[in-house]
Amino acid sequence: MSCWNKLKSSNWAYPTAVLCLYGFFSSCRVAEPFLTPYLIGPYKNISEEVVTNYLFPIWTYSYLSFLFPVFLLTDFVMYKPVIVVQGFFLVSNYVLLCFIPGLTAMVFLQVNYAVVTATEVAYLSYIYSVIPLENYQRATGYLRGAMMAGYTFGASLGQVLVSVAGVDYFYLNTITLGIEIVAFLLALCLPMPKTSLFFKGAQTSPIEKDCPVQDSGPRWCSGENIIRAGRLLWHSFKVSYSSSKLICWSLWWALATAGYTQIFNYCQLLWDHIEPSETSSVYNGGVEAVSCLAGAAAAFCVGHVKVTWAVWGELALGLFSAAGAGAVFLMALTNNIWACYAGYVIFKSCYILLITIAVFQIASNLSMECYALTFGINAFVALSLQTIVTFIVVDDAALGLDIVTQFIIYGSYYAVISVLFLMRGTYTACTHKNHSEEKDSRVKVITEEQRKDTQG
Repeated sequence: MSCWNKLKSSNWAYPTAVLCLYGFFSSCRVAEPFLTPYLIGPYKNISEEVVTNYLFPIWTYSYLSFLFPVFLLTDFVMYKPVIVVQGFFLVSNYVLLCFIPGLTAMVFLQVNYAVVTATEVAYLSYIYSVIPLENYQRATGYLRGAMMAGYTFGASLGQVLVSVAGVDYFYLNTITLGIEIVAFLLALCLPMPKTSLFFKGAQTSPIEKDCPVQDSGPRWCSGENIIRAGRLLWHSFKVSYSSSKLICWSLWWALATAGYTQIFNYCQLLWDHIEPSETSSVYNGGVEAVSCLAGAAAAFCVGHVKVTWAVWGELALGLFSAAGAGAVFLMALTNNIWACYAGYVIFKSCYILLITIAVFQIASNLSMECYALTFGINAFVALSLQTIVTFIVVDDAALGLDIVTQFIIYGSYYAVISVLFLMRGTYTACTHKNHSEEKDSRVKVITEEQRKDTQG
């Protein structure tokens, strides 16, 4: 009990610990890798075409409509209420999956899950409003590690329950429902922040140190305060996209995340197309767990490799994006489920590796407050691109392409990204080499002149 009281009295350990536990349990979705087999199986009995071309696009459109308003609302209501809302909607998500039949319920499920994903920004930015600046880096690492650990554990547990214990998909969803109830209860235990990043509360916003604004003591919900918040947002936006390097890394983030999310959303449908779940063993959970571990290992190695990312980073983006494109083409063109699984592991590992580099490069040049805004903007741009791709390629109101053709297009999309960044990376590397040679030449000339002066 004394340890618990000591933890609660800490100015950063308690909120970080509770939020990490929330991140672990909210990400521990045992049933998620088996969502498609569950929807097209006997419990929901929805056709593959309806799931692909009708249901899943609803999530994309809903997510886009919620993301930016939720981002602004998150700061305005001081983070914790939005995290609680996310926990509640996670619970209702699995209530719908477990107990509410019919296509209409599954349509509502997509909208419900869009709220869950849109409110994720609160989880990633809450911590910066409740802990001291010197603990930002450690806390950020703990939070992302907790999410990755929860997702990997959930996927692994789901695979073990299906393959070893023969547990039905329905019971996987009920187990996940219980886990998400725990996450919701943990969200209620989070302390309420006393300040926000952009809207003035009881104290001065942390970001205001970088953007002095005349303070006439406006009330929290007044028009003056809203104008002030707008100024801070605009200042943060200019800082976040202040250089061509930051814009380049953010551009890759948005482009690659749009493609990754699309592939992640529809890979289960491709797997089921290659080897139907009704007649074959399903290893979706194991594949997700392996890909997360491989990606985490690659990201860990990045932190211990000495590379001048400012010079070689863009070339790395192009090279690994090319590897990802090849992996997606493998997924689309093979008829072997294990080759398709391998392609997915390679693709996801490349993405996790590169997004880790991109996040580090952006965050190292920004304050954490500006990083929170950059995350929101990059996510919004990525989602806008994904929505365009979904409408043109997937939605039956437009082309409504079959799943294999979709993945050929996704592979082509990543190939274009790789070409763009290979060109940009080659230019950056050559420019750096020329500058280095010019610098060396100047040093040699100066050295020679100094030698002559000495001899004279």
